[in-house]
Amino acid sequence: MKIFKRIAYCIAALAFSASIQAAEHGSPDDAVALVKKAVTYIKTHGQEKAFAEFNKSSSAFKDRDLYIVVGDLEGNMLAHGGNPRIVGKAMMNIRDADGRYFVQEIYALANAKGKGWVNYKWVDPVSSAIEHKASYFEKAGDIIVLCGVYQQI
Repeated sequence: MKIFKRIAYCIAALAFSASIQAAEHGSPDDAVALVKKAVTYIKTHGQEKAFAEFNKSSSAFKDRDLYIVVGDLEGNMLAHGGNPRIVGKAMMNIRDADGRYFVQEIYALANAKGKGWVNYKWVDPVSSAIEHKASYFEKAGDIIVLCGVYQQI
């Protein structure tokens, strides 16, 4: 009987641990919603005010590990909720852990389709490990607004 209690305890502990870990990460639906919220905010308040809000350390556009990133059509960073120090930098030639030019993929698809998803590998700030990540993006006039989500594979 004790062995069954121990097994049940282990299963419960693993389930609890998985739920805590999942709570640290936003979902794909959360990423889409945050991008749509950001696009609406830009249209309502203008780019200057919106970008300042996105870059703030405490912002309505940050949720767990989700944040807004905005680039111009040449790949220059205009806002970055996760790392505002890279605002103003050219990002088009950034590669993921496998050497893929994922930013170029995002821009090509944004220009062709207006919105979508791109998958790549990136360092997860929660685990510090290279994880699978997907970014949802929307082209909004002369900018591209995106939010990435770590995938539990």
